[in-house]
Amino acid sequence: MTTWPVFQSLQGYQSKWLRPDLIAGLTVWAVMVPEALAYASIAGVPPVAGLYAALPALVLYALAGSSRHLIVGPMSATAALSAAIITPLAGADSGRYIALTTALAIATGLVGLLAGLIRLGFVAAFISEPVLKGFIVGLALTIIIGQVPKLLGIHKHEGNFFQQAWGVLTHLGETNWRALLVGGIALAVVLGLRRWLPLVPGSLLAVLLGIAAVAVLHLDDHGVAIVGHIDSGLPAVGLPGGVGLHDYLDLLGPAVGVVLIGFAEGLGAAKTYAAKAGYTVDANRELLGLGAANLGSGLASGMVVNGSLSKTAVNGSAGAKTQLSGLTVAALTVLTLLFLTGLFEKLPEATLAGVVIAAVIELVDIAALRALYRVWTERLGSIYGRAARADFIGAVAAMAGVLLFDTLPGLLIGIGISMLLLVYRASQPHVAQLAEQGSLWLDAQRHPDLPLRPDVVVVRVESGLFFANADYVRERIEQLCTERTRLVVLDAETSPSIDVTAAAMLTALRDSLARRRIDFRIARSIGQFGDELGSTDSSTLISAVYPTIRSAIADLAAGPEPGGGERDSTTR
Repeated sequence: MTTWPVFQSLQGYQSKWLRPDLIAGLTVWAVMVPEALAYASIAGVPPVAGLYAALPALVLYALAGSSRHLIVGPMSATAALSAAIITPLAGADSGRYIALTTALAIATGLVGLLAGLIRLGFVAAFISEPVLKGFIVGLALTIIIGQVPKLLGIHKHEGNFFQQAWGVLTHLGETNWRALLVGGIALAVVLGLRRWLPLVPGSLLAVLLGIAAVAVLHLDDHGVAIVGHIDSGLPAVGLPGGVGLHDYLDLLGPAVGVVLIGFAEGLGAAKTYAAKAGYTVDANRELLGLGAANLGSGLASGMVVNGSLSKTAVNGSAGAKTQLSGLTVAALTVLTLLFLTGLFEKLPEATLAGVVIAAVIELVDIAALRALYRVWTERLGSIYGRAARADFIGAVAAMAGVLLFDTLPGLLIGIGISMLLLVYRASQPHVAQLAEQGSLWLDAQRHPDLPLRPDVVVVRVESGLFFANADYVRERIEQLCTERTRLVVLDAETSPSIDVTAAAMLTALRDSLARRRIDFRIARSIGQFGDELGSTDSSTLISAVYPTIRSAIADLAAGPEPGGGERDSTTR
C-alpha cells in the first residue's frame, strides 16, 4: 500500500477511532490552553503567544510528522531555553524581545526542515534508548517539581530540580490549603478515573470541576491563583517586524540547540507511545514535523514549540488513535481564541498542576532503571569493570544531568557519557583463549574442563581491531604466551574489521613473538578484515592467513582431525 506523503497517521482511518480521538482532543485542549499560556510567560512573551504558537504547530505537525500520538506545542524546556537565548539579545526592549522570540521560532523551523530534508534523523541513533529513558525520567521529575508550587499555592523558586525542591520544602508553611485541596482533588480525580474508569476523560473533568469551584466558591478571592485574562482573536500572519537578516543569522546557532532538545524530547515521547501502540516513528519525518511546526508558529506570531512529553501523555492516556486528536485540539484552539478565552480565565493553576503531574507521573519509570542496573554478570564485570553497566550509567548520567544542569546539558551529558563508555569498552575488548572440543573452539574461561595445548595459543578478539584497542590486544596476547608457546593463532572470525594502526600492531606483534621463537598466524579472516589487511603496509601478514584454525596449527598438530578431512572449526 502506498504511504501518504502527508497526514500519514490518518491513512486507513477507522470509524471506531473517531470517538476516542475526539475525546482525547477535547482532553488535551483543556490542558494545552492553560499550559500554553503558562509556557508563554516562561518564555517572557504575552500569554496569548502560547495559543498563537499551538494552533499552526498542531496542524503542521499532523501534516508532516510520523507519530500518531505526539502533541506539539509550547513546552517548558524550550520556553526557558528561548528566554535564555533572547534576553541578552533584546535587552530591555520588550517589543524587540517579542519579535526576536518569534524570529527564533522561524530560525528553529528552518533548521529543523533542513535537517529533515538532508536526513539527519540518524543523529537520533546516537541517543541510545537507555539515555533517552534517563532523559525522560529526569525531564518528568523536573516538570513535576515545577508544578508542585502551583499545587501548594506557594512561590516557585528558580534553579535546577534540587534547588526547586529545596524551595518547596522551605516554604511548606506558606501552603494555601484551598489551592492544595483543589489541586489534590484534580490529581486524585485524574489518577482515580485512569485506574477505575479509564473511558472517562479525567483531565477534562478535573478542569471543569476546578473552573466550577472558582465560579461558585470565589476561590480567587481567597488566594487561589487562576490563569487570568486572555486576549481574544486570531494571530496576525507574517514575519516579525524590526528583525533583519543579520538577526536571523545570529539566531541560527542557538536554533540548533533548540532543535536538538526539542527533537530529543519529542522523539522520546513519540517512541514511548509508538511502542505502546505497536508502530514505529521515522526520525527524519519527526525533524520535518518539528521544523514545519516551528516555522508555522513563528509566522503566526508564536514562539518555539516541540513535542510535548506531558501533553502527549495526556493524549495517550485519553485514548487517542491518530493525529485527528491533534487536529481537534487545533480546531478547539481557534474557538478558544475567538470565543472561549473567558472560560479559562477562571481555571485554578492548582488544578492545572494536578492534571500535568498526573499526566507525567507514569513516565517516572524507576522500574526501567532497575532493569538496566540488573544487566550485569560477574563475567562482564571481570572484563569491563564498572563500565559493564554502561547502559545504566548512561541513563543515570542523562537523568542526573537534567536534574542538575537543565535539559540540553543533561541530554549532552548522557550522550557524551554513553559514547565515552562505548569507546572504553571497545578499547578493552575481551581477548579469549580458545580450547578445542572436537570441531569446536570454545572460550577456555567458560569451559575450564577443556585441556589447553601448552605449545599453542589460539585467541579471538571479540571486537573489531582499531587504533583504540590495538595496544591492549597486543598486551593481552603477549601475556597469554609462556616459555613453552611455539605458535599463536588469531581467530579473526569475531573481528569484522581492522584499521591501519591495528594492522601495524599485528606486524609488530608477529616480529615481537618471532624474537621469542613464537610463530604468529591468522585464521578465518572474514569480510573487511581480510580486505583491509591486504591493502595496508602489513600485507605480508596475508601469507600467514589460514582458512581454519585446524589448518593453521596443522604442522604442530598432534594428529589428524577426527573424521578424516579438514573441517571449518566453530568458536563459542
